[in-house]
Amino acid sequence: MTIAKFPSKLSLPQTNPGVATVLEYLIDKFPAIDAQVWQQRAALGKLHWHDGTLIDAHSAFRPQQRVYYYREVEVEPVIPFKERILFQDQHLLLAFKPHFLPVTPGGVYVQECLQNRLRADTGINHLQALHRLDRATAGLVLFSVDRQTRHRYHQLFESGLIEKTYQAVARVTASKPSRGLQWQVENRLEKSKPGFLMRVVPGQANSYSHIRCIEQLGDKALFQLKPRTGKTHQLRLHMQSLGWPILNDRYYPLLQAERLDDYSQPLQLLAQALQFTDPVTGLQRVFNSNVELTLEEAGGFPR
Repeated sequence: MTIAKFPSKLSLPQTNPGVATVLEYLIDKFPAIDAQVWQQRAALGKLHWHDGTLIDAHSAFRPQQRVYYYREVEVEPVIPFKERILFQDQHLLLAFKPHFLPVTPGGVYVQECLQNRLRADTGINHLQALHRLDRATAGLVLFSVDRQTRHRYHQLFESGLIEKTYQAVARVTASKPSRGLQWQVENRLEKSKPGFLMRVVPGQANSYSHIRCIEQLGDKALFQLKPRTGKTHQLRLHMQSLGWPILNDRYYPLLQAERLDDYSQPLQLLAQALQFTDPVTGLQRVFNSNVELTLEEAGGFPR
């Protein structure tokens, strides 16, 4: 069994959903986890508040308080691809995340995530991801090194003041040249079922992307994507809405049956570049992964 060295955390909602205890809330929120697992965690001292006080089976629900717990899985897959640290100073660390590796713990992944790998490699146990990439997506992820300045960078992401550039490969109609064409995609995204999926619905737009075709080879094309918002699966859905689902996407347009990862067929989506004004130093930061997707090798790994 793999047990997390570092705790996961969640904030209890402001409105009580109708429970008396923290344990009731956790059991209700995570239906895929057997109630006995949560009861055992509470009995073994694996649940606590932000100040370290233990949460037991009788601890009352406290709105907006943080709960910490230690995840554990029977068998954890090992992702056979290595991350790379591209930049580090006293405030930030920038890493390149390979396909298939989650950024933070989730599901069957505890130690096999970018954050915990980097904590182990650098010895910085308080290293924290400032944003997320899907497990299936490769590319740049920015981490906070200094607890004192962390909130400044969180505000940067929350305010949408970071310019992000992605690449994607999709199948297109070979007889209809797309190179040089560009689109402004605006639509409303909301959660779907199962809960990890999103969908486009009628209503006021809450997601915006600029998409440009930069190369086409037969029935495949390479696109540059610049999201202005950061909704879950935004770029995957925006490409689908144009009629070109991203190559090797197992969620859209149709959710495929669950199976083991096929490492030879990674999702052809790459978080290639980040640009922003550093809120602490005032410096103009321009970070590039120095990796590109190629049409010749579409379906495989980026160069």
